Amino acid sequence: MSRFESFFEGFIFWSRWVQAPLYSGLIVASFLYLYKFFQELLYMVKYITIWDETEVMIKVLGLVDVSMVMNLVVMVTIGGYSIFTSRIDVDMHEDKPLWLEGLDAGQLKIKLATSLASISGVYLLKTFMNYRNEVQKTSTEGVIIEIVIHMVFIVSALLLSQTEKITHSYHTHGVVDDENGDSGH
Repeated sequence: MSRFESFFEGFIFWSRWVQAPLYSGLIVASFLYLYKFFQELLYMVKYITIWDETEVMIKVLGLVDVSMVMNLVVMVTIGGYSIFTSRIDVDMHEDKPLWLEGLDAGQLKIKLATSLASISGVYLLKTFMNYRNEVQKTSTEGVIIEIVIHMVFIVSALLLSQTEKITHSYHTHGVVDDENGDSGH
């Protein structure tokens, strides 16, 4: 029975590689989004002379939104792969992003929630700018719903960070603190 158990545990451990195609798909999606970014940028170049400042700001916020979504995709791709599939050996690489230092699943969740709140904030700002320009096309109810969604992202990020703080506090104080094996409790 132990041979079967050993094989089955090895199979379960190997199954983490099922995620690898998902990360590859996110990389392909990144290139598609990059295409969309430059398509929007060229559109801006073409019509910049006929837009007023508010319209330009809305278009620039759209580009910022694309950039922030790309940051989110990079975090999910690199962070998810290195946490759940296989460690990426970039410790000595000069361009290693700082956010990868000591990254764990809890920290990744906080970074993702914060990114979602930021993206939601940019989208909300675009909505407010559009609302100011075209009151009849955006209902007050729609803006209120977006504010509520944005606040949910912010509260979620705060709760996740508080949970992570408590978890790290527990790990720091709940493990053996000194050389004698005293945990301090």
